[in-house]
Order: sequence, then C-alpha cells, then structure tokens
Amino acid sequence: MPIEIPTDLTPELVPLSWLIGEWEGSGRLGSGDEDSEHFLQHVSFTHNGLPYLQYRAESWLTDDDGTRLRPLTVETGFWALERKQLDADGGPGLIPADIVPALKSADEVEALRNKDGGFDISVSISHPGGISELYYGQIKGPQIQLTTDMVMRGSHSKDYSAATRIFGLVDGNLLWRWDVATGGTSQPGKGLEAHASAFLKKVS
Repeated sequence: MPIEIPTDLTPELVPLSWLIGEWEGSGRLGSGDEDSEHFLQHVSFTHNGLPYLQYRAESWLTDDDGTRLRPLTVETGFWALERKQLDADGGPGLIPADIVPALKSADEVEALRNKDGGFDISVSISHPGGISELYYGQIKGPQIQLTTDMVMRGSHSKDYSAATRIFGLVDGNLLWRWDVATGGTSQPGKGLEAHASAFLKKVS
C-alpha cells in the first residue's frame, strides 16, 4: 500500500508522515494470552504546520465480540524528530516560530539521518493519574522503537518507572506493542513486562 505524503507538511515531518490520520482497531491487555482482556482503541496523528505531530489515543474495554463495556483511558502527546532547537523554532511557551521553518528542505532533513539509516525521534505522552513519559527512539521507514528516558509521576501516582513501545506499518495497518516496568525498576529496558498490544486499521 503506497504512503501518501501531504503536500503541506514541513519537511522534517516527512519521515513521520505515514502515521498521519485516524486509526482504529482492537487489542489485548497484558501478554495477549487467552485470559487477557480485550480493548478497542482510536488513535489520531494530526499536524498544524509546525514540526511535530499531535497524538491522541482513546481506549475502551470490550467484551470478546468487540462491544464497548466502559472507557479505559486517554493519552495525548507530541512526536517529532529529535534535534537541537533553533532560533527559528517556536517556544518556550507562546514565543512564535518563524514563518519559514527551521529546516527548509529535504536535504536539511537528510542531514539528521543517524548511523543506522533512520532518524532519532522524541515522543512525550501524558496520562491521567499524574504520569508523563518522555521517550527517545528511532523511526526507520515504517518502523518505530521507543524507550523512556524519563517518567514523571505525581505525588499520588501509581508506581510506574519505565516503558518501551514499538510500532510498525504492515500491509497498511498499524501494529504496536507496549511493555512497562511497575515494580520500582528505574532502568529502561529492565524489569519490563508485556502491557498491551493492538492492531489498528486506518479509518481516515
């Protein structure tokens, strides 16, 4: 299935462009074994002309047939190529970006390619319950690997210390897996257990 690249993207979003749109499908909590609970998820990746994607994922518990039972959670965040912020970039706060983007051409974006042939990315995701994650990772074609660099928890948040996520585009469908550490482990990649996985189809 060919990937259509919107014509109004800032150049540095082109490597992320296959994510843009609305996705919906089903998944399983935990390791996905026979006793794992089912959920439905709707995910959106949108852009507003600035060099990041806005992310939102809303999920509902379902029965075995896919009928919604009750809300599960919502998470929101931002996805971008990982690079030094320049004077032309917006922020912090409401400081506006220049009209001309910081990276103006495909050649400037290509210069960010890492030694593995992909692009380093950063992803920030916020959850209910006072938890926010900062991931670093890589996007290489239609594959993404992310590992938490930091998990920020509120004073009354549940224990949650690290996570990894992987995403892949397979035959036009978005597949993902999320592993987490909740036992006091603070080292990314250590003590991780299967948390959830899903298979999403593009709906718009």
